[in-house]
Amino acid sequence: MRTTAFSSGAQAWASPAIVGALTCSALGAALGKSLFAAVGPEGVTALRLGFSALLLMVIGRPWRKGTQRAPPLAIIGFGVSLGLMNILIYQAFARLPLGVAAAVEVTGPLLVALAHSRRPLDFLWLATAVGGLVFLLPLRTENDLDPVGLLFAAGAAACWACYILFGKKISPLGPARAVSLGMAVAATFGVPFGVYNAGASLLGWQILTVGLLVALLSSAIPYMLEMFAFRRLPPNALGILLSAAPAMSALMGALILNERLSNQQMLSIVLIMVGSAGCAIFSRKAVA
Repeated sequence: MRTTAFSSGAQAWASPAIVGALTCSALGAALGKSLFAAVGPEGVTALRLGFSALLLMVIGRPWRKGTQRAPPLAIIGFGVSLGLMNILIYQAFARLPLGVAAAVEVTGPLLVALAHSRRPLDFLWLATAVGGLVFLLPLRTENDLDPVGLLFAAGAAACWACYILFGKKISPLGPARAVSLGMAVAATFGVPFGVYNAGASLLGWQILTVGLLVALLSSAIPYMLEMFAFRRLPPNALGILLSAAPAMSALMGALILNERLSNQQMLSIVLIMVGSAGCAIFSRKAVA
């Protein structure tokens, strides 16, 4: 009876854990963007990847010998995808509102989920998300979104898709070891890239303190919360909750950075979220 009660209680906390992870990630993105004036998006990328790699090394302890192995090239591909995803999304954040950039980025996992689908209903969710993306294109004068920023966000979406595909190949390592190794690979080129562009401005104690906070909020805390929830929620429930990421990013952008979205931009975010949630609810699990 005690075990059952504990399991039910743990499952009840799984959904709030995902909401907490989304909140932390969006807050970390907003705090990171607040540093752009001082160190630029490249500097924030270096701080996030560097501190995240150290934190996740402590959490994942990848140096431990395990019984499972993964192809070294897959680990490198996983880490490169992770690093490029961070570099590109921060470049997108520098040019776009957080909610818009996050909405474009989330289409990466959506396309992976639908890649092997042939059901008409699944194409409805794809069409819904694509419709949302069309509303973001600078085809009309009232939509003043930076096209370069949209390209960076699309690149981040593609990297997220690759991150998922490589992640499946190294899944035998377990999530803790896989993510910590991937972040270490990402830091090997993401940190020098940021240091080269930001220089000595990264060394101020206030910058380092906020950078550490960004890494905690954007990587370490969401990772631990998601690990807790992933083992207790079914995939469709996870997909529904995670589809709210663009809305949470837009909220944090408004509260912290005073970003305001047009009605057209909010509609596009809603359509992309509906496409992601619909895929999670109704679509079959993608074939690996």
